[in-house]
Amino acid sequence: MMIQTGADVQLKHALNHFDAAVRRAALAELLKQPAAPSTLRDVANMHCHTFFSFNAYGYSPTGLAWLARQQAIELMGIVDFDVLDAASEFLDACDVTEVRGSAGIETRVYVPEFATREINSPGEPGVLYHMAIGFTATEVSPAAQAILDELRTQSTDRNRALIDRVNAYLDPVGIDYAADVLPLTPSGNATERHIVAAYIKAAERNFDQSAPFWAGRLGMDAAAVEQAMHDQAGFQNRVRSKLMKRGGPGYMQPDAGTFPRVERLHELALLCHALPCAAWLDGLSEGEQAMDELLTLLVGKGVVALNIVPDRNWNLSDPQAAAKKQQKLYEVVALAKEFDLPLNVGTEMNSFGQPTVDDFAAPALAPVRDAFMDGAYFIYGHTLLERWLGMGYQSDWARMLCRRAARNEVLRHDRTPRPAGERKGRPAL
Repeated sequence: MMIQTGADVQLKHALNHFDAAVRRAALAELLKQPAAPSTLRDVANMHCHTFFSFNAYGYSPTGLAWLARQQAIELMGIVDFDVLDAASEFLDACDVTEVRGSAGIETRVYVPEFATREINSPGEPGVLYHMAIGFTATEVSPAAQAILDELRTQSTDRNRALIDRVNAYLDPVGIDYAADVLPLTPSGNATERHIVAAYIKAAERNFDQSAPFWAGRLGMDAAAVEQAMHDQAGFQNRVRSKLMKRGGPGYMQPDAGTFPRVERLHELALLCHALPCAAWLDGLSEGEQAMDELLTLLVGKGVVALNIVPDRNWNLSDPQAAAKKQQKLYEVVALAKEFDLPLNVGTEMNSFGQPTVDDFAAPALAPVRDAFMDGAYFIYGHTLLERWLGMGYQSDWARMLCRRAARNEVLRHDRTPRPAGERKGRPAL
């Protein structure tokens, strides 16, 4: 066992500094240290948010690449809300840490064909959490950048409107978006979780004891609030749920104009030779009970992969709920196979308590583990070939393989386990 020195701890903390130069320097120093040889685990987390949207543990793109190296995670992918700010940094860090990496984006879109049905955004008919994966750089063409600018502007406008509504409810506690929220982010891409943190800090500035204030606003006993505040993450979730989710004073029911159409995200993906990717929640909503219909629609619009967050679909304390969701998980994996959709699986890491990587050894995941890993290797294979050779899934070369299944098989990277330290710098092709 290697004993960590104070300098080691400081370097690992610096991996998540808001200054990119500090992150690069810290990684370079850590890579000078001898690494204990180990066999990389045949596991993957292809859906990790970085601090460019929100990571519950504060991980930067560089920090996540180092985390994967330290925990011998074979493959890791990042996915941030509304931005590609982390893509180049993460893929470059994966090169030197010998991690097989991918990069993506997530946003909410509108699907008019499901306008009357809730899909994977609870209580919001027609609204879909949706993704594109397999990007190769943060820098994109002017046409693609225009779409990214739209996503960022729309997100900022929604945040400012949310703050206006919550400020009115929490008066005399209020926050300013530029002064109180944006400093909590490395590149100005704020989320509801950043806004919640800003409100909690503002209350602490306004009152010597903020528990009585929150008791009145949350409809709780002051003593209960004070007890809840000992769990910082839990309290933040409670405030967010009360103020910003459906029924709260900050919530505004979305309509057809709130989010871009699904085709707009697909346009961004194709401009970047990336992969439009559907996202599945748990199979219980009206829309997801019609998953065959939904996937037929989305594949027709260009979807070529499916994202799943496995942990929330089997690892539950209620045995009946766990069994029901586990069966839904098996069903959607089988359906994805029928549609020739590789799977992108991961834990998200944008909420406290989510694990670093799924428990691939869990008996509940045994029937789907191979499908999960095959999908991860496919996404990495696409990223590798597109990044270095321009021969990813959307390339003219790949399109000569007319059937999706053929493209999937050709692009799936070698799954043979490799010892750590086998590759240095640019990955072998």
